[in-house]
Amino acid sequence: MDKDFSKHHKIIANFRGEVNKNSFEASYSTVTEHLNKTEKFLLKMELKRLAGGCARSIDLRGLVNGECQLFDFQGQTHFLDDVAIATFKENVAAYGSYTFGVYESVKNAKNSFRNIYQNEKVTPSVVESIKNNNKSGTEKLQYPAKLNFLANYPNRAEERMNFAIPITLTVLNKQQLVTTSIDLSVKGIKFKLINDISLFKGDQLSIAFTGLEQEFQFSKDDSFYFEVKNVLRDSGTQLIGCLRVDIPENDSFERFLVGYIQGNKRRYKINLDNSLAALQTRSLEQYALVKLNELIIFMHSAKGDMNKISPRYALTTKNNQKLYQYWHDEKKRSALHYLINAERLARLNVLQQQGKGLLVFSFIHQHKGDKFFYTVDEEQLKGDNAFFMQFLAFAASKSSFAITALKSLTIDAEQAYSPFTLSTALTKQQNYLNPPLTDEVNDILAHLPYAVTATDVTGTSDFSDYQALGYEGIDLERLKSLRQKHNDKESRVDEITLSYGHQRQEVRFKYQTPVSIESEASNWSGLSADFSVSGLKVDLENPAVLSKGDIVHLSFPKLQKITSAFDLKQLPYKIMRISKDKKVVNLRVSVKEHQHIGRSFFKLLIDKNKNKLTPDEYAMLTPGLSGALRTLYAVNMEIPTAMVQSSGSRYKVENLVVGTHGYQSHKNLLSAMLRLSDRHGYYNLYPLLGNLQVSNLIDQHMKKLVASDTAVSELIYIAIDASITDIEKSVTIKQVSELNTPQMRNFFIKNALKQGDFYSLQLKLSRSDEAHMEHLNPELAYIGSYAIHRGKQLEQDIYSVAGLVQLIDVTQETLLRYELNQ
Repeated sequence: MDKDFSKHHKIIANFRGEVNKNSFEASYSTVTEHLNKTEKFLLKMELKRLAGGCARSIDLRGLVNGECQLFDFQGQTHFLDDVAIATFKENVAAYGSYTFGVYESVKNAKNSFRNIYQNEKVTPSVVESIKNNNKSGTEKLQYPAKLNFLANYPNRAEERMNFAIPITLTVLNKQQLVTTSIDLSVKGIKFKLINDISLFKGDQLSIAFTGLEQEFQFSKDDSFYFEVKNVLRDSGTQLIGCLRVDIPENDSFERFLVGYIQGNKRRYKINLDNSLAALQTRSLEQYALVKLNELIIFMHSAKGDMNKISPRYALTTKNNQKLYQYWHDEKKRSALHYLINAERLARLNVLQQQGKGLLVFSFIHQHKGDKFFYTVDEEQLKGDNAFFMQFLAFAASKSSFAITALKSLTIDAEQAYSPFTLSTALTKQQNYLNPPLTDEVNDILAHLPYAVTATDVTGTSDFSDYQALGYEGIDLERLKSLRQKHNDKESRVDEITLSYGHQRQEVRFKYQTPVSIESEASNWSGLSADFSVSGLKVDLENPAVLSKGDIVHLSFPKLQKITSAFDLKQLPYKIMRISKDKKVVNLRVSVKEHQHIGRSFFKLLIDKNKNKLTPDEYAMLTPGLSGALRTLYAVNMEIPTAMVQSSGSRYKVENLVVGTHGYQSHKNLLSAMLRLSDRHGYYNLYPLLGNLQVSNLIDQHMKKLVASDTAVSELIYIAIDASITDIEKSVTIKQVSELNTPQMRNFFIKNALKQGDFYSLQLKLSRSDEAHMEHLNPELAYIGSYAIHRGKQLEQDIYSVAGLVQLIDVTQETLLRYELNQ
């Protein structure tokens, strides 16, 4: 039975390294004379246990609030941060060697996330009092946050086992080196070398596995050829990753390693770095994408002709639904081709190369039930500034006035799939969660060269600021020429809801039509209850002598009357399920999907009735398309999102997310946050959280919002004077609601531009939805089976996400308005 020895921590600390000394018994008896016999005995056993030798490696990556590095002690590899290294050395000096006492002291470091979390739970009032200290508004100058890249799923073809054995290297100059492996896979190995001997990517070497000579019968001078694939230099050592080359067929050593790793991976532990990184990314992606405020529009190019490019798919969320509905005509048809046409996209792509977006100003005029859209972008009237200002003033006088910021993203279809990082450990039952992309999806993606994000950046102050420009004497004929009315020939835009909850592979229509089932000269009649592209359910008039797995032939007499293009007789289907009374049958096409006439017919039938489907159901008509488009945006997402996590009784923001390939300018706010940070690789959120009112505002909204609410918006101005090293003096943050007149806003902007950089930031705050754990459990279970403590920590991190703050940079529109008003 475990016993809590925390009340004896002083005795334990004083007797580190003393247990094996002759003086121990006398000293121990004197110090513990106030304890009863049982307690004295148990405490002595604990001291002896702590003094016992330990062979466990310590890996604190992801578990402590510090940067971990490779730390070698007597040939054994650990990954520790600076605090842990100091603790390790101190305790080794006390115990005289690496013992369980050293191991537990290092694992229980004061900067571990577990201890930080516990301290915050126990003393929230202290934390709050520090946070709300009014001595200087905000004394805290560093709010470190880690930047996480979405769609970052480092996959491995093989599992790696943490395994330290002696190996002998022979490099090209025939020099032999003896070192130790760090991890091992069937075809790969990682080891360490001192920096005095340098290896580089592409170098060839041979390796003799001297540490496995008792396990495998090597021939004389047996060594294996490897190629260096990656090199990481850190703290005086190199970590070398190699892949085996020139492997003969039916290689006995390869067969040996397959069995050896499978049999020992629980003993030596699997290297889980890639799965840990992928799971954290996948969970943050799930939270962030379903709360996007920008509308993602995928552009379709007919036969590769860029002059015939138009919106085709729109990814929608609850937060961007209002913007999506704005661009609909009186018949509920999409009018996004007025927002983005081929000419505007060409202008946008030129600006995108300069790191800029394109602002589109619009209003809607309604007449006799018809909606007429008027749009102008900032480049369109560049040669006529006077009419441009009049248009803006006139548009701002309408209640339908809107400002939409566009940005284009070049699409690479190769980035559309994000596989699980489980190597060969994924079960067949889990395959439906993340199947590879189908040929049908790949064909669609091949005609989608661009995605465009449309973000509503209209602010409450914009109306009055633009109205002040005045539109007296506006050329009404020229204004009328900007009017656009829907053309029935325009291509349709299909809406796909951005979500993770789909379970079925295909949508089912509830539909009754006569069906005849034939099997071995026997016939049964019935009515269909529902159908999908690849299957249907039939209610029979009489019980059928059929079993699961039987191949039967179906005919559709009533449907045959409405089509001559398809032969709907004697179509082969396989019975997938049959009820106990033998009267309800579930069937699926029994040959390759693209060769089945029934599938082609039902696909066409559903396609003609898409207007009767909800967006979620539509997304399932092409299985995998929704997930592919979602991943394509995730990997290219430029707008950063700050993740709000619950921590005891308060909230904290320690993670930012953007797309792996999302463009980030060296002049944007993220780069400024990086410069303001005193920790390498971290971003300082002081420009966001350094203002007490803004920080409290986030807390207040998180407590009031529920997951079903749409995002609430707050606009802040940030001025940064890079010439001042004192962060508190160099960064000024103001809620725009505090600057309640145009003069005050203009004065702030003027001073900011004069002294340094100015940023206008629209904060979109949302309460998070619950995570769809079925998409996370395969990797979480895989991690938990080899490192339960790390799995628990990750699970805790996943459930701690309470909300999100999208950081939408609207500086371009703010500065345009400021310049026009000067």
